[in-house]
Amino acid sequence: MSLKKSIYWSVIMVLLLLSVPALAADAPKVDSGDTAWVLASSALVMIMTPALGLFYGGMVRKKNALSTIMFSFVILALISVQWVLYGYSLAFGPDIGHVIGNLDWLGLNGVGQEPNTDYAATIPALAYMIFQAMFAIITVALISGAFVERIKFKAFMVFSLLWATLVYDPIAHWVWGVGGFLRNMGALDFAGGTVVHISSGVSALAIAFVIGKRKGFGKQAMEPHNIPMVVLGAALLWFGWFGFNGGSAVASNGLATSAFVVTNTAAAAAALMWTLLSWYHKRPSVLGAATGGVVGLVAITPASGFVTPMAAIVIGAVGAVISYYAMLFRSKQNVDDSLDVWACHGLGGTWGAIATGIFATVAVNSAGANGLLYGNPGQLTTQIIAVAVTWVYAFVMTVILAKVVDATIGLRVPDEEEAVGLDISQHAEKAYS
Repeated sequence: MSLKKSIYWSVIMVLLLLSVPALAADAPKVDSGDTAWVLASSALVMIMTPALGLFYGGMVRKKNALSTIMFSFVILALISVQWVLYGYSLAFGPDIGHVIGNLDWLGLNGVGQEPNTDYAATIPALAYMIFQAMFAIITVALISGAFVERIKFKAFMVFSLLWATLVYDPIAHWVWGVGGFLRNMGALDFAGGTVVHISSGVSALAIAFVIGKRKGFGKQAMEPHNIPMVVLGAALLWFGWFGFNGGSAVASNGLATSAFVVTNTAAAAAALMWTLLSWYHKRPSVLGAATGGVVGLVAITPASGFVTPMAAIVIGAVGAVISYYAMLFRSKQNVDDSLDVWACHGLGGTWGAIATGIFATVAVNSAGANGLLYGNPGQLTTQIIAVAVTWVYAFVMTVILAKVVDATIGLRVPDEEEAVGLDISQHAEKAYS
């Protein structure tokens, strides 16, 4: 080979070798720290669902304790499978008409160990998928608080599967999915104010209207049977919420830390405010303090990645006031949303989403937007539109689904089974001997 050819091929080989690191640098890389945080956050959010079972389970009469806990536990199983089969694809898959994902990711086809840069550039696509699965699970479980002590277990299962598919998955795509129309509008929802709390809270009110009141509602005492269980559930929810909101940064970074701090701050402010309100009206209630903490967590959820700790105090405290008086209003209307899912989650989430449009600042999250107090009133308008769309769709669709289930297999247990309690009539077991 001539000297000229040797030099030519040597140069080519050097250029090829130099290009390999450059190509590798362009490819998305999995960050071990980010991945560890998101997987830990997924586990934290997972524990929130059985915690919700304890929270709800302590608030019902003892003859329905197991039934109420079962609602949350079985949803963990049911929606985990639904999400893998097709739910994730509908919510986050390639967009169809800005309203739903297609079924390209059916059975998690194409969702693997490499990052999907549309959603999270430094963690495996599977890690993002399982994190989002936990959100879908707890959202469906939240609704159960509206119809405890009177729904057939098979009706609950059918309704939950239909609701996850036809209500949760589309709303998740609108707000979080690439191409979703609310996302394209610029609606901000860091961890699920609209997707999780408004959708479940409004749907709870809708199905409460359809299924009707418990026998004896308003005429006989229906006191919580185990308030320590409620407090334990609330404490575990508070603990898990650090993954709920902090994990939504999908990275182990300053934004996750900020979300963590404002989450704790809002919960604390709301628990204090609720305690003061209950003290003003009668006595400082233990049940009220636990409920207030959860309401503060709900209210800060959509704003957690966009606001400062001082704003979190306002969001939590105001959320507690709204939900406290909403409960009093609901009881006077003789509507049996048994565990006040609408007041806590529907209105708490609504306030949180609107508050995001007021208090959001790019100083906290440069990928977000400024809100009203930072010179951008348009963001508040966008938030209100997102809230209104979610309210209307969730309410109407839930009424339709509940009526379909009622007309086909029936929603309610017979009167005699309700009187005995769902633990015995639906599961042939007792929580207490």
